Amino acid sequence: MVTRQDDSAADGRTTVRRVSDTEMAVTRVFDAPARLVFEAWSDPALFQRWWVPKSLGAILRACTMDVRSGGTYRLEFAEGGDTSFAFFGRYLDVVPPHRIVWSNDEGPDGAISTVTLVEVDGKTHLTFSEVYPSKAALEASLGGLDAAPEQFDQLDAILVELAG
Repeated sequence: MVTRQDDSAADGRTTVRRVSDTEMAVTRVFDAPARLVFEAWSDPALFQRWWVPKSLGAILRACTMDVRSGGTYRLEFAEGGDTSFAFFGRYLDVVPPHRIVWSNDEGPDGAISTVTLVEVDGKTHLTFSEVYPSKAALEASLGGLDAAPEQFDQLDAILVELAG
C-alpha cells in the first residue's frame, strides 16, 4: 500500500499521495534542468537504466519508445528465466521538455499517466500522476507506486551523470 509522505519534495525526497478515488501522484524536485529530466524520460537507453527499481530483481529486457504525440511504447520486463511481462500503450500528448502523457493499454483498467516538468532556477519540479478509469482499478494497482522513491533515486543518479 502506498503511504503518504512529507508534502515537501523540495529536499529531494519523493512524495507519493492519493489525489482522489481514481488518481495517484508522485512529486520530486530534481537538481537538473527540465531538458535533462525530459531526456531521461524519453531516451530509451536512459529510461532503461532507471525505470526498474533495482530491489525488484527484474530487468527491463526491451524498451521501445517513440516519444511523440501519436507514438507508441513497449516495455518488456524479465524476472529471470523465461518469465516476462510487457507494458505498452500510446503517447497521447508530448510537449518537450514539459509534459508526456501516455496510455497504459495492457487491459481495460489501465491508467492514463502524465509526467509534468516545471523548471525554476535550474531545478525541475516533477509530478507523475496516474488516473484510473475507476476506484476499483486504482485500488487493484496501488502497489505499483510503492517503488517510486527508489525509481526516482535512480533517476536522480542518471541526472547527476548527465549534468556532469
